[in-house]
Amino acid sequence: MNNNCFFNFKIILLISLAIFYSCNKKEELVKIPKKDDYKNLLSEANKIFSPLPANGYVTFNELTDEKISLGKLLFEEKRLSKDNTISCASCHDLDNFGADTEAVSKGVAGKTGTRNAPTVFNSSLHIAQFWDGRAKTVEEQAGMPILNPVEMAMESEQAVVDKISKIEKYQQLFKKAYPNQANPINFDNLTKAIGAFERTLLMPSKFDEYLKGNQQALNQQEKKGLFIFMSRNCISCHDGPLVGGSKIRNFGSDIRPYWEHTKSKIIDKGVFSITNKPIDLYAFKVPSLRNVAKTAPYFHDGSVAKLENAIRIMGKVQLDKKLEEADIKSIKLFLETLTSYKKS
Repeated sequence: MNNNCFFNFKIILLISLAIFYSCNKKEELVKIPKKDDYKNLLSEANKIFSPLPANGYVTFNELTDEKISLGKLLFEEKRLSKDNTISCASCHDLDNFGADTEAVSKGVAGKTGTRNAPTVFNSSLHIAQFWDGRAKTVEEQAGMPILNPVEMAMESEQAVVDKISKIEKYQQLFKKAYPNQANPINFDNLTKAIGAFERTLLMPSKFDEYLKGNQQALNQQEKKGLFIFMSRNCISCHDGPLVGGSKIRNFGSDIRPYWEHTKSKIIDKGVFSITNKPIDLYAFKVPSLRNVAKTAPYFHDGSVAKLENAIRIMGKVQLDKKLEEADIKSIKLFLETLTSYKKS
């Protein structure tokens, strides 16, 4: 065999082997590490996160069965809106992981605001309520949409009280929930009842089981996603029991404008709109990532439809990193472990 024939034979052999291996290789989403690669992952994760508590207990709003039952009814009560068409549950659907599927929700007469309605699940543990943190508690938050002209559009607190006071069912239920008060139907009691119900909406996932010590709660792919989530420093904002929800942070900057990546139609200045402090420009409450795989669309304006794109954008805008596609897929797998076991 001359040199040219031998060279051609080698080329044909290499091509044949390449075709054989490409046809028979099992496609993997990510490279699965050895089991012992993550032997310290659980202990490190417990330094950053923690399992959900049983409820959002606070001293100023006692969680009695009567108050919680009343709060659930009020949460679903459309008569708390001006035209009897909108309730808290309209935007925070308990059968849809505490959110809706809209970029921005619709209020009375089809009016819309400019911000996405986040899930009500686990909301009582947040550092504050609303994207700009303008309400400190779920009790304070509960009253604001009722009086907001774009949302439920009731004229005043007294108008709400007058309307509810005429309903016999609520006359009895408020007395049971607040037995030591002569006039229990008032706006403060109403918002506390809704808040009490919302404080029971703490919905655990298999990630909680993992944090409690069950190593088998997450598979190797999900553990890899957790490792990448931690090692890429997503935890600088998304930590604690909610995997977020505990900080106010700037979304992007003048150097990395968020709207160039999210394609937002409105440039929202965030907390700055309330404080007028330059440090608060484009600042928002960091969202909890619990149930994030079920609560699209994403960001304060619902401008991004797919979770993979949201992860990609966060890498670029917040971390100034171009995340590899394999890392994005791995992070998504981890985020899916934050989906609650139950919806209602």
